[in-house]
Amino acid sequence: MKGLFLLTDYPSQTVRAGETTTLRVKVNNAGLVPEPLALSLQGVPAGWKADILGGGQPVAAVMAGVNQDVTVQLRVEVPKDAKPGSQNLVLNAKGQNLQQASLPLTLTVGTEVPAKLSLKSRLPSLRGTPRSAFEYTLTVGNDSGKDLTVALSAQGPANFQSTFTEGFGSNEISSIPIEAGQTKDIKLKVTPPRDVKAGDYPVLVKVAAEGATAEMRVTLQVSGQGKLALSTKDGRLSGEAEIGKTATYTMVLTNDGTAPVEDVEMSGTVPSNWKVEFNPKSIPAIAPNDKKDVQVLVTPADKAIAGDYVASFRANGRGEQSSADFRITVTTSTLWGIVGVGVIAVALLVLLGAVARFGRR
Repeated sequence: MKGLFLLTDYPSQTVRAGETTTLRVKVNNAGLVPEPLALSLQGVPAGWKADILGGGQPVAAVMAGVNQDVTVQLRVEVPKDAKPGSQNLVLNAKGQNLQQASLPLTLTVGTEVPAKLSLKSRLPSLRGTPRSAFEYTLTVGNDSGKDLTVALSAQGPANFQSTFTEGFGSNEISSIPIEAGQTKDIKLKVTPPRDVKAGDYPVLVKVAAEGATAEMRVTLQVSGQGKLALSTKDGRLSGEAEIGKTATYTMVLTNDGTAPVEDVEMSGTVPSNWKVEFNPKSIPAIAPNDKKDVQVLVTPADKAIAGDYVASFRANGRGEQSSADFRITVTTSTLWGIVGVGVIAVALLVLLGAVARFGRR
């Protein structure tokens, strides 16, 4: 169908006294020869100001190509003293070759619509551990007839940290501007304290602007988290050993977390040519607040030199680990001390015998 058409999404709408309203209008050329089209407006009430803009500047004519559109804006300034009621305007487009079209518009001066906000989330409940950062994507809607700056707040349990960012940004925000009738996505990041116990924790999210509020609750489902600690009963991480002999130390493996730690394996690093064993080497599971004694058997090398050495003992569970450095003081065997004393004694006896024998001469 050939012809010239003027189109707008909302030909009848409400305006407010003392404010400016902009309507977008498409000039559509359906199969006609392009020509300049003069634009005019009829029915503008006294005291009102109306301008036809193209590209941000006032225009008096447009020209649309074959089967193409040209968009113009009708900007209407309503005086502050405008009385409630409807006003009928007509936008006309007319060419020299009898091409013409008209668009009736109805603008109704009404009372100001109260601000109204909405708040939604597709995933209001998230699951994680105390080490997780819980991120919720929220959609804030401005269902009012004017632009608003919306304040953001979140109230959670004690020591829970909450921050807001824009949907695709990284800067923290406390408010966000939203145009009338539009929505914006924001992100809420909630970080629980590391020592939080397993359970469900609600956070109340609230948005507010010009007396309007909206709120919703999001939930953190915190699962338990194991936490291994490796030490000794008295906390002293040192011991003694003799060269070539096996020394046994008792280590205490503790789960200070809120969930079991499974499949725990013991391992260690000792100086070259030393030996290290663990009893038990494997622990199926350690319950929260439970302790397990582990015997560590360390054998210094036969050629080790007396002195201080450092060994490292480790416990590795499913998702958790702990380590402890253990100082070992190596001494020579008491047997070698006795042998040394004996050798010295024999040498003295031989020396005394020689003196006595050769002294008589």
